[in-house]
Amino acid sequence: MDKGTVTGGKSNRPKKRFDRHRVDTIQAYSFLAPAFLIILVFFIAAIVFALYMSFNKVNMYNNQYTFRGLQNYLEIFKDNIALTALKNTSMFSLVVVPCQTVLALIIAYALSSKGIRFKKLFRLVYFLPTLTSSAALTLIFMFIFNVNGPVNGFLTGVGWLTKPINFLQDPQYALKVIMVMNIWSTVPNFMTVYLASLVDLPDSLYEAAEMDGANAWQKLMHITVPYLRPITTYVLLMGIISTFQMFDQAYIFSNGSGGPDNSTLTVALMVYQYAFGQMNTMGYACALALFLAVVIYVVARLAEKLNGGSGLANN
Repeated sequence: MDKGTVTGGKSNRPKKRFDRHRVDTIQAYSFLAPAFLIILVFFIAAIVFALYMSFNKVNMYNNQYTFRGLQNYLEIFKDNIALTALKNTSMFSLVVVPCQTVLALIIAYALSSKGIRFKKLFRLVYFLPTLTSSAALTLIFMFIFNVNGPVNGFLTGVGWLTKPINFLQDPQYALKVIMVMNIWSTVPNFMTVYLASLVDLPDSLYEAAEMDGANAWQKLMHITVPYLRPITTYVLLMGIISTFQMFDQAYIFSNGSGGPDNSTLTVALMVYQYAFGQMNTMGYACALALFLAVVIYVVARLAEKLNGGSGLANN
């Protein structure tokens, strides 16, 4: 019998294993503690505090809280400006998300084809907008669509317009300019996601389709699109979340006002105005933020269901 393992008729090995497991557990939780602390303070505690403030009239100057119940939430449906912001945000998402998803899929499909030359160069050029900051892109597009900018210069030069259009100050065009900018800047990111997934698509599927006489469009619709359904669900969800939370572009474009005539006012920008403006309405701003979170969740779930979930058989 091994003397090193038995002392007084008892084995030391289970105790050593227990001590080793306890040490590993303590080490693991010590490494996770900073992340847990950040999540607790900046996410969970912040959400709980925002939920508390949404039921109160908050005076940030003298730190007073007056309970109002659901009054802040009910005022959202009575506030015409809030309804306008929700309409602008919904329209922005309704146009941008499908466009960026379809364009990203088509470009990725084209760049994954074997007959395309200079693929790496095209991928680099298409991906460049993603590397540029949103603030810089907004300023660039404001210059492009200025009254004296290249777009007006081209349209008047070819005779399509008799006089320049003030895209930045016309409520009919202001939000559309931001839509074009957002589509142009987000398509490369989702194109890369699609390209990474197309690498795993078996070539034998395309070869079998070609033997049956399928053209490029038929291969795209009947092979590529069904295969990429889980990725499309991810792209749709990320697009919906980002478009409903659009803030910086509208803020820079309108200088924080949401103009002209509230045409670029989004819910996120309105939350900022009510929370950090001169109106001292932090409680109402919190209610708006939580209302926006619920809207994003509902719309995202609907989009996921319409796309067939994750595309897996068990879902």
